[in-house]
Amino acid sequence: MIVRDIDESQAPLLDHLLELRTRLLRCVYAIALAFVVCFYFADRILAILVQPLVHAFPAGQGKLIYTKLYSAFFVDLKVSLFAAFLVSFPIIANQLWAFIAPGLYAKEKKAFLPFLIATPVLFTMGASLAYFWVMPTAFKWFIGFQGDRGGLQLEALPGIEEYLNLVMQFIFAFGVSFLLPVLLMLLNRAGIVTRAQLVAARRYVIVGITALAAVITPPDVLSQLMLAIPLLILFEGTLIVMRFAENKDAAEKAKAEAEAAAAKGSA
Repeated sequence: MIVRDIDESQAPLLDHLLELRTRLLRCVYAIALAFVVCFYFADRILAILVQPLVHAFPAGQGKLIYTKLYSAFFVDLKVSLFAAFLVSFPIIANQLWAFIAPGLYAKEKKAFLPFLIATPVLFTMGASLAYFWVMPTAFKWFIGFQGDRGGLQLEALPGIEEYLNLVMQFIFAFGVSFLLPVLLMLLNRAGIVTRAQLVAARRYVIVGITALAAVITPPDVLSQLMLAIPLLILFEGTLIVMRFAENKDAAEKAKAEAEAAAAKGSA
């Protein structure tokens, strides 16, 4: 009897593990296929990524160098993997949803689905802010340090590897940071934090956001402010959304209680 109970309890677990393996393999296949395609277009993708630096230099004076013979090849690999992850993210998100959705109630699915949709939207917003505004502004400021210093000519000669690492740092830092509303709303819906608690801790949140911006952005005040200010706006916007959500929940709860009381009275 004990052995049979153990076997029966293990069967669902094994089924879940097998399904998880299948979902993970599909994600790996998607990334691998996207990587092959992106590697073929690596030059064009890199041409897009260098545009913020191109516009930061005076016209026709921009230059990227590499000091190791294999650097350019590894840059193509990095660019391809970076683009492959971004391209295959919808498939990865779909596989994640397909794995966890069967274990959710209809109400939980309805509550979770908006967060799944908001995640790529907010990440894209953060990455776009970094690409179209923050990086051109920051790079132009960096390039401005060129010139004569004590009789010597100071010239910016950025390396391709260092530049790509900086671009990826900017894009991921801003993209992931813009997911702050999703994290806060999930914690709120799970009952871990309330809007009142976040309002009371506002000063600590401001300090935390400032510290986060200082850690994940390049070590210049301009980039840190360009990340910290949008995050503070997103935090305040999330508090507003929480207010509407909590008011809606309270109204639905009051309506349900009134209907229950009316049904009990009629009985």
